[in-house]
Amino acid sequence: MDGVIRTVVGYTGGEEKNPTYRRIKDATESILIEYDPDIISFKDILVEWSRQVGFSPIRETSKQYRSAIFYVDGKQKKIAEETVKAMKSALGVSKVFTGIEPVSAFYRAEEYHQNYLNKYR
Repeated sequence: MDGVIRTVVGYTGGEEKNPTYRRIKDATESILIEYDPDIISFKDILVEWSRQVGFSPIRETSKQYRSAIFYVDGKQKKIAEETVKAMKSALGVSKVFTGIEPVSAFYRAEEYHQNYLNKYR
C-alpha cells in the first residue's frame, strides 16, 4: 500500500514479557505497521484490513490468533470502533470478535515470520 513504510510481525496485547512463537504466553500475533500519515490514514489501513480479514472475526479464537486492533490514542480508537461497526453491518451480524485495545509493548517475532508470504509462496 502506498504510504506504508514497513511492517514488522510480532507479539503484543499481553502482560508477560518476551513472548516467542513457541512460548506465546498471553500475547497475540500482530503486525506493527509504520506508515506516513500524509499519504495514507489509519482509517485507510483498517479499511484494507477489513477487506482482507474476511469472515474470520465472526468467531472466537485463542488469544494467540484472535482478531484485534491496537490503537495509540482516542482518535484511532474511534476509527477502530467505526470500522468494526461497519464490518458488523456489512456481514449482517450483531457480534464481531475483534478486540479494540490500547497498544502495549510490542515484541518482534522470529526472523522466519518476517515477510512470510514472500518467503514461502
